[in-house]
Amino acid sequence: MLSADVRVHPSAEVSEEAEVGDGTAIWNEAQVRAGARVGRECLFGKGVYVDVDVVVGDRVKLENRVSLFRGARLGSGVFVGPHSCLLNDKRPRSLTPDGQLKDLADWIVSGVTVGDGASIGGGCTVLPGVTIGRYALVGAGSVVTRDVPDHGLVYGNPARLVGYACECGQRLGAGGLCPDCGRVHDLPEAG
Repeated sequence: MLSADVRVHPSAEVSEEAEVGDGTAIWNEAQVRAGARVGRECLFGKGVYVDVDVVVGDRVKLENRVSLFRGARLGSGVFVGPHSCLLNDKRPRSLTPDGQLKDLADWIVSGVTVGDGASIGGGCTVLPGVTIGRYALVGAGSVVTRDVPDHGLVYGNPARLVGYACECGQRLGAGGLCPDCGRVHDLPEAG
């Protein structure tokens, strides 16, 4: 169900059974599947894939070739960099133990949850069942294997907590103080 204010490139595929909010733009070769719920004023770049029943909040930006698999839940104001992937199967196999091709009933979905305002850099992989907190910042190329706290700054393979980030994106200093915008955050071990 698309509102009149949604822009969809002619090469994109948006299911008639998906909900897409006002002001959203979906660019070339993107695919939004049945049951997906996309908020208002989102921007989906080239080749974005949004699986069945994924939920995307308002004002979310998904760069080129982002893949959000079933079970993903993104809050509002989330950014996901190009070629990043949010996975959903902790024990991926194409076959059942008796050698049959798996179907939907054979999958155990364990989706990723991303809090409001969080940013995931380009080329990241987020493993199934992980929660990324509000305003967290995941460095480019990271493999996120465990939960990230609100405002957490993580990077690496596997991603490790190295500090905390402000809403403005700057790394927080001692006492949770942002050196750019002056906000003070009450966070454990801010630094």
